[in-house]
Amino acid sequence: MIDGTAGVSGYRNADEALLDDPDALAERDPGGMLRHTASAGAQVRESAALAAEANLSALADDGRPRAVVIAGIGTAGRTGDVLATVAGPRCPVPVIAHRSAGVPGWVGAADVVIAVSASGRSPEALGAAEAAHRRGARLVAVGAPDSQLQSVAERARAPFIPVPRRAPARASLWALTVPVLLAARSLGLVKVNEADLAETAARLDADADRSRPTAESFVNPAKSLALGLAGSIPIVWGSSPLATVAARRFGDTLSANARYPVVTGALGEAGRGRVGLLDGVFGGLVEGERDIFADPDEDAGDATRLRLVLLRDGGLNPEDDADEPLAVEERRADAVQTLAERRGVRCDVVTAEGGSALERLASLVAVPDFASIYLALAHGLDPMAVPAITEMKELSNQ
Repeated sequence: MIDGTAGVSGYRNADEALLDDPDALAERDPGGMLRHTASAGAQVRESAALAAEANLSALADDGRPRAVVIAGIGTAGRTGDVLATVAGPRCPVPVIAHRSAGVPGWVGAADVVIAVSASGRSPEALGAAEAAHRRGARLVAVGAPDSQLQSVAERARAPFIPVPRRAPARASLWALTVPVLLAARSLGLVKVNEADLAETAARLDADADRSRPTAESFVNPAKSLALGLAGSIPIVWGSSPLATVAARRFGDTLSANARYPVVTGALGEAGRGRVGLLDGVFGGLVEGERDIFADPDEDAGDATRLRLVLLRDGGLNPEDDADEPLAVEERRADAVQTLAERRGVRCDVVTAEGGSALERLASLVAVPDFASIYLALAHGLDPMAVPAITEMKELSNQ
């Protein structure tokens, strides 16, 4: 165990037995990250209701924009990736996630800027909202009520969707995403209806129930995934653009909650070079030294190994226009699973389910979100309190 002056504490080796002790889990999760994550379905419903109360219909009065910029950092910035993916290749205008202060130099009166910040005070969202107002671009703001971001929106006479701050931003993905999607719907960019939102919320509720703390590891997909990742270097790849957004989201939560280094991306990118990791010193080279008769769930020695997590999305409609044909994505996913098997690298597969793009995304995000928290708890880490983040802010503000 380590216990540094910066408040860093935890265990190098995961305590697997702890995950089947609900009382111990609750004790090590004082901030309630498991509870906040289980509220994802409720976030969808609440944010949809709050967005309905905002005057989003006014966005359409000036017609279709030239482009839409979603400005934010961290989870807020990830909402732009979700919008671009749900809108799909048939979206009539560019959708751009912008993670720096201000807005791109070309933004003007023909464009729409959606500024997103869970706290309502991130410099990236505030700077983007101010710049959009100065340049005459249409503005939508999403964030905490009674915040600096709301003040900017009021000065600009722009729609503001209040998102109550009940959890850290990384546990508020759905609270921030739904208003962005509904603003884009008002602009005619996405087809997200009330049934899609209801089914997505129901999917998140169902996965939260399957991943609840009282469900034992052998029937709990999130605990099983966490135990499989324990002590490894995770590689998370998505088989489609939608699955890739989920893969990058898993990378976000593994880093912030469990403090694990992780490689994420699309299988298409992996095939251009990163798949070589399976051959490397943490992949095939170390696995080749393992006793083939050893228990596959027990590590041999202290060697650190890769663990592949493949998020597979079979797609909704093979006839839809897409960056790549569905058959290509499926063959690529099969190929990387075969490569991992040949090299002895363990592979976990999460397969998308659902009738809409939004529900399928939810089905790829929910269990990994819980897994990142269980992995943190197994190492004795508080998934909410991240001392390095607090310390970096203090050092930067000096």
